[in-house]
Amino acid sequence: QVSPMAIPRASNETSYLLPPNKEDWEGHGIPDFVYGQEELVMEGVQWPRGALSLLNTPPLSHFDSALCSAWRQRMELGLFRYPLGALPTQTLPGTVGFVAQLNVERGVQRRRPQNIKSVRQEFDPEQFNFNQIRPGEVLFRLHGKQDCPGTVQQEDILVVINVSPLEWGHVLLVPEPARGLPQRLLPGALRAGVEAVLLSSHPGFRVGFNSLGGLASVNHLHLHGYYLAHRLPVEGAPSEPLDPRGRLHVLQALPAPGFLFYTSRPGPDLEALVSRVCRATDYLTDCDIAHNLFVTRGAPPGKTSSSSALSGVRVILWPRKPSFGIKEGEAFNVALCELAGHLPVKTAQDFSSLTEAAALALIRECLLPPAQAEDVQVALVALIGQEEQ
Repeated sequence: QVSPMAIPRASNETSYLLPPNKEDWEGHGIPDFVYGQEELVMEGVQWPRGALSLLNTPPLSHFDSALCSAWRQRMELGLFRYPLGALPTQTLPGTVGFVAQLNVERGVQRRRPQNIKSVRQEFDPEQFNFNQIRPGEVLFRLHGKQDCPGTVQQEDILVVINVSPLEWGHVLLVPEPARGLPQRLLPGALRAGVEAVLLSSHPGFRVGFNSLGGLASVNHLHLHGYYLAHRLPVEGAPSEPLDPRGRLHVLQALPAPGFLFYTSRPGPDLEALVSRVCRATDYLTDCDIAHNLFVTRGAPPGKTSSSSALSGVRVILWPRKPSFGIKEGEAFNVALCELAGHLPVKTAQDFSSLTEAAALALIRECLLPPAQAEDVQVALVALIGQEEQ
């Protein structure tokens, strides 16, 4: 796999780059990345045949070009905790299609998670939060234009480097940090995450959310976004409808059962999806049930396969057992990307010995007991059924 670091520099994206002198960063201001609904691309983004990398996809979109050029510059300037090259990557033998990657530095260098005791914990300004980051860590501000009937005015979202990156282009999407929002999903943040996936012309740009107790390490509202040049099991996993109008589905396939929401149209359909997902996550949060969420281009619900066309956006929601703190002795920690089938592994020994069965066992330990999972499903079906007919 060719490292995406080799993407040619985008000469027309200089406005997203920091000035050469560090003393000028503070006064540099945050550039706006302004986009309209016409830039949200639903169709035509597919995995290429042959080797998968950021180089042989269709031409990079304006969003990809801005993010990648600014992100690369911050890497060259040493703003990350470690340099990130091409990570050793393998697809684990078996039926699931787990993509395992060796990322030793993240396991060692990442910031210690905060002391979280509840999914509903309030924001604490005394703990680390995104008001404390260095000026150069912000790439740009995402600003969606309200240019179409049925669309909601999008709040501004900061796109910030994750200083302990999982993969190339790993950023955080942070709604206005000064508001001091706790790590509880809100419609404006989710909408920005879904629209970021649609602004990218790379099939492997994904967005996700970890709740408190779902391995979020900072209690300040943020989503993750990153590139992974590999298909993941959840893109085409088959599903069953849970309500007659097809608004909620369940994925029963491995690596983990989850709830599937899908849209293939921007505008009002996307708004309805955002509202539906956030009602579900509100219910889980109010019940103190930890959860992870993953946004990816994918196949429509139903009897699909791993090679199905990416005709819309899948949002997958996994309620799970709460996990507070990092478990040091395990090959990986189970959060948004692991449930989707991407396994960042901490040690070379685990990377060389990890099997599909061992990965599934680690994931299974984090899932809700069957009786509680059934109760949650009944509650979410009822919740979705309350929508205006």
